[in-house]
Amino acid sequence: MFDEQFASAITGALAAMSWWELGAVALALAYLILAMRENSLCWYAAFISTSIYIFLFWDVSLLMESALQIFYLVMAVYGWWQWRKGSEEHELRIHCWSLRTHLLVFSAVGVLTLVFGYVLSNNTHAELPYLDSFTTWGAVITTYMVTRKVLENWIYWIVIDGASVYLYIDRGLYLTALLFVFYVVLVVIGFFQWRAIFQREQVATS
Repeated sequence: MFDEQFASAITGALAAMSWWELGAVALALAYLILAMRENSLCWYAAFISTSIYIFLFWDVSLLMESALQIFYLVMAVYGWWQWRKGSEEHELRIHCWSLRTHLLVFSAVGVLTLVFGYVLSNNTHAELPYLDSFTTWGAVITTYMVTRKVLENWIYWIVIDGASVYLYIDRGLYLTALLFVFYVVLVVIGFFQWRAIFQREQVATS
């Protein structure tokens, strides 16, 4: 029954969706595929897609997601600069963070989720404020990890994108939800691709 309802909702969304959402989805998909290939063109696609999503998320009362897009704009420029700089100087390589760093990140995201979720639930018209806050702050740190080519960013994205699927279904952004289902598959592939590159580079420099 749920599968039939979801399929019907997707069909209806495809018929009613705006060209803006279609463009944002296409560019977001291009970003991920290019990022998997370590192609700096991914940041151009990210910048344009993000610019569109600022308004789409605001329109459906996902305030934290809308604010997140502004951060994405800045990070798209920063990521482009970091990847170009690393390419020119041969310094920016795929690497891992320590367990201590990951634990600090988990704690920080947890606290920020609770604080911002509480503030939003009591002072704004935001929908699903705690989930919205979690996906937002999780995406903030994970996007930074991408700009620095931290291998574990792909594992973080599995959790964040999975949670985002429910968030977007609830707000009627079915095409975007479908995109994030596809994202979950792609980030798993991206992890194994980056890990293979990481292992080759480790052998080459040992």
